[in-house]
Amino acid sequence: MSDTPVIPLLVIGAGPCGLATGLAAKRAGLECVLLDRRTVVSAIERYPLGMTFFSTPEKLEIGGVPFVTATDKPSRREGLIYYRRVAEMFGLDIRVREEVTGLAREADGTFTATVRRPHDSVAYRAANVVVASGYYEQPNRLGIPGEDLPHVSHYFTEGHRHWRQRVVIVGGGNSGVDAALECFRAGADVTMVLRGDELHPSVKAWVLPDIGNRIKEGSIKVRWRTRLTAITPTHVDTASADGRTERIPADQVLLLTGYRPDLHLLRAAGVPVDAATGVPAHDEATMATPVPGLYIAGVLAGGDDDNRLFIENTRHHGDLVVQDVVARRETLAPR
Repeated sequence: MSDTPVIPLLVIGAGPCGLATGLAAKRAGLECVLLDRRTVVSAIERYPLGMTFFSTPEKLEIGGVPFVTATDKPSRREGLIYYRRVAEMFGLDIRVREEVTGLAREADGTFTATVRRPHDSVAYRAANVVVASGYYEQPNRLGIPGEDLPHVSHYFTEGHRHWRQRVVIVGGGNSGVDAALECFRAGADVTMVLRGDELHPSVKAWVLPDIGNRIKEGSIKVRWRTRLTAITPTHVDTASADGRTERIPADQVLLLTGYRPDLHLLRAAGVPVDAATGVPAHDEATMATPVPGLYIAGVLAGGDDDNRLFIENTRHHGDLVVQDVVARRETLAPR
């Protein structure tokens, strides 16, 4: 392992913030390798097919590369094309289908990343590492019987496949509301099961009248202050806050309860994580963790709150990281 070349900067995750980091490194003349367990911007690839971003194009741009779209809100497809083109335009060294399963800091201050590939495994050595793995790969699980049945999913793609199906949706945020409306319009019988007595405050303002009217007219049914207790191949069991139980027929179950960052790599490398918030310890001015040479970037800096950080307010993290890496290199260079 000692004769393995040391990469100056290794980025774990090729989402928008990982790409922005790679782009900043390229402009600084810093060799950088990006690894992703799936593909470039894989979280966007897993968004619903008809999704549009909340943000306008200029707020999703990275590296000053213009994001030109047909409307004021970019679509999922436009986002995929844009980020692929940025990666290709700058010739970023992105290695897809390479999953980092272990990360350790060695005695000499370098890092070893253990990587699983489709047909083998490999290890990389790096002087600096950025964890920009996001949170979309790790849904918040309910921990109830039947959660892993084939007709249950933590992701939603499109309404068409739910035509004439009885669909139960858990989650009153944007994902749950969008799925409910799309499934309803595709001909599904939709029931939402929500823990609270109102939709999540983050639901898009322009969508609220639509979902509100569908609920009011009964086109989309809602069980307020209710939780799922079990899922079977034919129905879901629920319990309400007042103690009532109900069995609801269900052909498809969508558990759109949000996602949380996978922090096992950071913990393994010695980064403290706040128990209450799930936020890894880091300096917001540089994105550096207390472990020298180890940084974070992107939405995982928000910890368990998946409604605080987005592409538009984390895309600058890459610049902060690279500026700090370059400054540290200059400080440590022989004089």
